[in-house]
Amino acid sequence: MIRRLIGLLTVCIAFLAGMTFQHRQAISAQEQKIYELRTYTTAPGRLSPLLNRFDGGEIDLFHKHGMTSIGYWVPDHEDLSQNTLVYMVAHDDRNSAEESWTNFSADPVWTQMWNKSLEDGPIVIGVEVQFLNPTTFSPLH
Repeated sequence: MIRRLIGLLTVCIAFLAGMTFQHRQAISAQEQKIYELRTYTTAPGRLSPLLNRFDGGEIDLFHKHGMTSIGYWVPDHEDLSQNTLVYMVAHDDRNSAEESWTNFSADPVWTQMWNKSLEDGPIVIGVEVQFLNPTTFSPLH
């Protein structure tokens, strides 16, 4: 009788552990974000105005439109450090990313900022975009 009770208890514990694991996996999947890595190449001598634009309110507009800032970098390479900005933002999913960029582009504050930054000529001459999913062993997972 005790063996049957222990066996039944073991099965119940295993079942509950499995249910808890599935629930945590479902929550984790819902909380997992998609990361967007963007690399901007500027026209010669135009990195400084790009950095000023980002530091002067562009990042605030990202946040306003649902993007989460992860980081902003200039490469530690003599040539690339003169004309390259690399940054990463996070979104809830690809649809959220598309919606955020659409709303960002339509924001009158962005339009004003964009037009002002072009007064001395084009700034960005190349953009590379990659969407990234964290691996299971990533600290971001």
